[in-house]
Amino acid sequence: MSNPPRHDFYETDERLTLSVYIRGADPEQVKVQFTETSLDLSHGESTLSLSPLKGRIVPESSDYTVGKVKIEIRLKKANEGRWGALTGPAEATDEPTLSQFPAANEPGTSSRPRERKNWEKVSDTILKSEKEKTTNEDPNAGGDNALNGFFQTLYKDADPDSQRAMMKSFIESGGTTLSTNWDEVRKEQVTVKPPEGSEWKKWGA
Repeated sequence: MSNPPRHDFYETDERLTLSVYIRGADPEQVKVQFTETSLDLSHGESTLSLSPLKGRIVPESSDYTVGKVKIEIRLKKANEGRWGALTGPAEATDEPTLSQFPAANEPGTSSRPRERKNWEKVSDTILKSEKEKTTNEDPNAGGDNALNGFFQTLYKDADPDSQRAMMKSFIESGGTTLSTNWDEVRKEQVTVKPPEGSEWKKWGA
């Protein structure tokens, strides 16, 4: 079997032009066959077979001409883009598939910024909804209720910044920290500090 004739190519996004150098080729003897994934050329003992092509082509929109020193073959690409080579595994098309779109509510796909808590609003709501109960209103008043009453009094008598600090520190620490220093706790998340010998775990973990 003879070696394939020398050839080279250049391309645009829409077409690829292949030059096959056969000097003095007889147009009547040149045969070129196109399929969507292959190209076959023959002229006497000279043959060139390219399969599979790097990308799919449109056979009916592809053609060739026979010149004095070369045969020029023009391939119409089925999908726009550069191949970079004549043969090889076909590149993925630029057309998006369903799997490329993120699923609804998929983690990490939302660009919506994280909402910040309005600690002033939280503290105002707590003040309006909580009222220390007496023993007449609640037979279980005292003990934990008395302790809660102490904290409620402390909270009620504090200035707005201290109230916000108390609410933020208490909620973010899971009830393990109570701070009245708003300038300190406003800067970052308040960490959980369980009693010595205890281990903190989130619910359901």
